[in-house]
Amino acid sequence: MRVVAGEFGGRKLKAVPGNGTRPTTDKVKEALFNIIGPYFDGGNSLDLYAGSGGLSIEGVSRGIDKAVLIDMSYQAIKTIKDNVSVTKQEEKFEIYKQEASKALAILQQREMSFALVYLDPPYAKQKILDNLNQMVELNLLDDGAIIVCETDQQAQLPEDLTDFELVRHQDYGITVLTIYRYVGGNER
Repeated sequence: MRVVAGEFGGRKLKAVPGNGTRPTTDKVKEALFNIIGPYFDGGNSLDLYAGSGGLSIEGVSRGIDKAVLIDMSYQAIKTIKDNVSVTKQEEKFEIYKQEASKALAILQQREMSFALVYLDPPYAKQKILDNLNQMVELNLLDDGAIIVCETDQQAQLPEDLTDFELVRHQDYGITVLTIYRYVGGNER
Protein backbone atom coordinates (compact mmCIF):
# COMPACT_ATOMS: atom_id res chain seq x y z
CA MET A 1 0.00 0.00 0.00
CA ARG A 2 1.33 3.41 -0.94
CA VAL A 3 0.38 7.01 -1.66
CA VAL A 4 -0.25 7.01 -5.42
CA ALA A 5 0.38 10.66 -6.38
CA GLY A 6 0.85 14.22 -5.19
CA GLU A 7 3.10 15.66 -2.53
CA PHE A 8 3.44 12.35 -0.63
CA GLY A 9 3.47 10.17 -3.77
CA GLY A 10 5.31 6.86 -3.41
CA ARG A 11 5.39 6.82 0.39
CA LYS A 12 4.55 3.43 1.85
CA LEU A 13 1.55 3.01 4.15
CA LYS A 14 0.72 0.27 6.65
CA ALA A 15 -2.45 -1.80 6.63
CA VAL A 16 -4.46 -2.32 9.80
CA PRO A 17 -3.37 -5.66 11.32
CA GLY A 18 -5.87 -8.53 11.16
CA ASN A 19 -8.89 -9.11 8.95
CA GLY A 20 -11.18 -6.44 10.45
CA THR A 21 -10.53 -3.86 7.71
CA ARG A 22 -9.84 -4.09 3.99
CA PRO A 23 -7.67 -1.32 2.62
CA THR A 24 -8.62 0.25 -0.68
CA THR A 25 -6.22 -1.19 -3.24
CA ASP A 26 -3.82 1.16 -5.01
CA LYS A 27 -5.58 0.33 -8.30
CA VAL A 28 -9.02 1.36 -6.95
CA LYS A 29 -7.54 4.41 -5.19
CA GLU A 30 -5.91 5.61 -8.42
CA ALA A 31 -9.12 5.03 -10.40
CA LEU A 32 -11.14 6.85 -7.73
CA PHE A 33 -8.98 9.97 -7.83
CA ASN A 34 -8.99 9.93 -11.63
CA ILE A 35 -12.81 10.03 -11.47
CA ILE A 36 -13.25 12.73 -8.80
CA GLY A 37 -10.42 14.90 -10.05
CA PRO A 38 -6.76 14.15 -9.78
CA TYR A 39 -5.97 17.19 -7.60
CA PHE A 40 -7.83 19.52 -5.24
CA ASP A 41 -7.71 23.21 -4.50
CA GLY A 42 -8.16 23.09 -0.74
CA GLY A 43 -11.19 22.20 1.34
CA ASN A 44 -11.73 19.67 4.12
CA SER A 45 -12.24 15.93 3.75
CA LEU A 46 -13.96 13.47 6.07
CA ASP A 47 -13.29 9.74 6.24
CA LEU A 48 -15.98 8.29 8.48
CA TYR A 49 -14.61 4.72 8.45
CA ALA A 50 -10.94 5.53 8.00
CA GLY A 51 -9.29 2.12 8.43
CA SER A 52 -5.63 2.72 7.55
CA GLY A 53 -6.24 6.37 6.57
CA GLY A 54 -4.94 5.80 3.04
CA LEU A 55 -7.74 7.65 1.23
CA SER A 56 -7.41 10.75 3.41
CA ILE A 57 -3.64 10.79 3.09
CA GLU A 58 -4.02 10.50 -0.68
CA GLY A 59 -6.48 13.43 -0.66
CA VAL A 60 -4.15 15.68 1.36
CA SER A 61 -1.26 14.63 -0.88
CA ARG A 62 -3.35 15.92 -3.81
CA GLY A 63 -4.33 19.28 -2.28
CA ILE A 64 -6.99 18.84 0.42
CA ASP A 65 -6.23 21.34 3.24
CA LYS A 66 -7.31 19.24 6.21
CA ALA A 67 -8.52 15.66 6.64
CA VAL A 68 -10.68 14.41 9.51
CA LEU A 69 -10.39 10.65 10.05
CA ILE A 70 -12.85 8.69 12.20
CA ASP A 71 -12.69 5.03 13.21
CA MET A 72 -13.92 2.97 16.14
CA SER A 73 -11.05 0.46 16.16
CA TYR A 74 -8.05 1.01 18.40
CA GLN A 75 -5.84 -0.84 15.87
CA ALA A 76 -7.11 1.38 13.03
CA ILE A 77 -6.41 4.58 15.00
CA LYS A 78 -2.88 3.38 15.80
CA THR A 79 -2.29 2.54 12.10
CA ILE A 80 -3.72 5.90 10.97
CA LYS A 81 -1.36 7.76 13.32
CA ASP A 82 1.61 5.74 12.02
CA ASN A 83 0.62 6.43 8.41
CA VAL A 84 -0.02 10.14 9.00
CA SER A 85 3.46 10.45 10.57
CA VAL A 86 4.94 9.35 7.21
CA THR A 87 3.63 12.62 5.71
CA LYS A 88 5.61 14.77 8.17
CA GLN A 89 2.57 17.10 8.13
CA GLU A 90 0.50 15.81 11.04
CA GLU A 91 -1.13 19.24 11.47
CA LYS A 92 -3.19 18.58 8.32
CA PHE A 93 -4.94 15.61 9.94
CA GLU A 94 -7.43 15.24 12.81
CA ILE A 95 -7.93 11.68 14.06
CA TYR A 96 -10.79 10.56 16.31
CA LYS A 97 -11.65 7.19 17.83
CA GLN A 98 -15.43 7.44 17.71
CA GLU A 99 -18.58 5.81 16.37
CA ALA A 100 -19.65 7.42 13.06
CA SER A 101 -22.99 9.04 14.02
CA LYS A 102 -21.56 10.43 17.27
CA ALA A 103 -18.57 11.80 15.37
CA LEU A 104 -20.89 13.62 12.95
CA ALA A 105 -22.68 15.31 15.87
CA ILE A 106 -19.34 16.43 17.31
CA LEU A 107 -18.23 17.83 13.93
CA GLN A 108 -21.46 19.81 13.67
CA GLN A 109 -20.76 21.40 17.07
CA ARG A 110 -17.34 22.41 15.72
CA GLU A 111 -19.09 23.97 12.69
CA MET A 112 -17.00 21.98 10.23
CA SER A 113 -18.04 21.28 6.65
CA PHE A 114 -16.55 19.05 4.01
CA ALA A 115 -15.84 19.21 0.28
CA LEU A 116 -14.96 15.51 0.05
CA VAL A 117 -16.34 12.59 2.08
CA TYR A 118 -15.25 8.94 2.02
CA LEU A 119 -17.74 6.33 3.23
CA ASP A 120 -16.28 2.83 3.35
CA PRO A 121 -18.03 1.10 6.25
CA PRO A 122 -17.66 -2.59 7.04
CA TYR A 123 -19.64 -4.31 4.30
CA ALA A 124 -21.82 -6.19 6.79
CA LYS A 125 -22.75 -2.95 8.60
CA GLN A 126 -23.93 -0.80 5.72
CA LYS A 127 -25.05 2.61 7.05
CA ILE A 128 -24.17 4.82 4.11
CA LEU A 129 -27.69 6.17 3.51
CA ASP A 130 -28.14 6.91 7.23
CA ASN A 131 -24.75 8.66 7.29
CA LEU A 132 -25.63 10.77 4.22
CA ASN A 133 -28.99 11.81 5.71
CA GLN A 134 -27.34 12.75 9.00
CA MET A 135 -24.68 14.84 7.22
CA VAL A 136 -27.41 16.75 5.35
CA GLU A 137 -29.43 17.30 8.57
CA LEU A 138 -26.32 18.55 10.40
CA ASN A 139 -25.24 20.83 7.51
CA LEU A 140 -21.80 19.19 7.23
CA LEU A 141 -21.50 19.24 3.43
CA ASP A 142 -20.17 22.06 1.27
CA ASP A 143 -22.22 22.91 -1.83
CA GLY A 144 -21.11 20.49 -4.51
CA ALA A 145 -19.35 18.18 -2.03
CA ILE A 146 -18.21 14.87 -3.50
CA ILE A 147 -19.24 11.73 -1.60
CA VAL A 148 -17.28 8.55 -2.36
CA CYS A 149 -18.98 5.33 -1.25
CA GLU A 150 -17.00 2.10 -1.36
CA THR A 151 -19.11 -1.04 -1.02
CA ASP A 152 -19.37 -4.63 -2.16
CA GLN A 153 -21.72 -5.86 -4.90
CA GLN A 154 -24.59 -6.50 -2.43
CA ALA A 155 -24.94 -2.89 -1.26
CA GLN A 156 -26.89 -1.65 -4.32
CA LEU A 157 -26.86 2.08 -3.52
CA PRO A 158 -29.63 4.02 -5.30
CA GLU A 159 -29.10 6.14 -8.40
CA ASP A 160 -31.76 8.65 -7.28
CA LEU A 161 -31.13 10.07 -3.85
CA THR A 162 -32.68 13.23 -2.39
CA ASP A 163 -30.13 16.08 -2.16
CA PHE A 164 -27.56 14.18 -4.26
CA GLU A 165 -26.84 13.49 -7.90
CA LEU A 166 -25.07 10.33 -9.04
CA VAL A 167 -21.70 11.16 -10.60
CA ARG A 168 -20.51 7.63 -11.31
CA HIS A 169 -21.06 3.99 -10.41
CA GLN A 170 -18.06 1.76 -11.17
CA ASP A 171 -17.32 -1.92 -10.40
CA TYR A 172 -13.79 -3.14 -9.64
CA GLY A 173 -14.27 -6.87 -9.04
CA ILE A 174 -15.88 -7.23 -5.60
CA THR A 175 -15.41 -3.50 -4.87
CA VAL A 176 -17.99 -0.99 -6.09
CA LEU A 177 -17.46 2.78 -6.09
CA THR A 178 -20.58 4.95 -6.06
CA ILE A 179 -19.85 8.67 -6.25
CA TYR A 180 -22.42 11.35 -5.50
CA ARG A 181 -22.35 15.15 -5.61
CA TYR A 182 -24.26 17.07 -2.94
CA VAL A 183 -26.73 19.39 -4.62
CA GLY A 184 -28.21 20.68 -1.38
CA GLY A 185 -31.80 20.01 -2.24
CA ASN A 186 -31.59 22.18 -5.37
CA GLU A 187 -33.61 20.96 -8.31
CA ARG A 188 -31.40 19.14 -10.80
